[in-house]
Amino acid sequence: MNIKKQIPNMFTLGNLYCGFLSIGYAANNQYKNAAVLVLIGMMLDSMDGRIARMLRVESSLGKELDSLADIVTFGIAPCFLVYYTIFSNSGWLGFAVSGLFPLFGAYRLARFNITSDNDSINHFVGVPITAAGGILAILTLFNEQIPSIVTTVIFTALCFLMVSTIKIPSCKQIPLPRYGTIVTIFLGALLVIINIEAHGRFPYLLYVATPLYLIYVAYRFFKIKEIR
Repeated sequence: MNIKKQIPNMFTLGNLYCGFLSIGYAANNQYKNAAVLVLIGMMLDSMDGRIARMLRVESSLGKELDSLADIVTFGIAPCFLVYYTIFSNSGWLGFAVSGLFPLFGAYRLARFNITSDNDSINHFVGVPITAAGGILAILTLFNEQIPSIVTTVIFTALCFLMVSTIKIPSCKQIPLPRYGTIVTIFLGALLVIINIEAHGRFPYLLYVATPLYLIYVAYRFFKIKEIR
């Protein structure tokens, strides 16, 4: 087995495992922890594709594995979060409505998988499930400050935006130093807010994922700088 080829898959599987852990935390009423794990999954998801391109080991297996991980971490896990925090008081109807999110997300992923790579370089058709799931996770983090009706409207809008034909600019075209700076500042600010909101009680995996991501961005920044 070629270890080099498996490195991006390890990040993808880490993303998938974050989704599983998020569902477990949500089932145990630890919603902020569950939401943070979805955000950690976003970190890992943003890394696997770039690492595969960096190592020149892109493969159909990696693409399919990425889709399977995304439907769990950014489809199923966020819908559990929304159900437990917003729709649980509506009984079976709330459960049925929350289950629509992964259905739309699965359709979005399937449509993405059959499009050509050239089409996905410049733009995405419809809101990516990663972004949609991340938005729901952030809304869950601050559900005490955000009215339920707002989350419900955004939840409904995201379902339809994922399967829409709206063209969303792709981050793949952003040079990595600039991309890394934007993402790092965003994540840094978000983690500070989360720390204040959760009083430091969030998964220890955050302390592993964040330094790993920052090391990756720093490495890519200096490597590109050397090439130039």
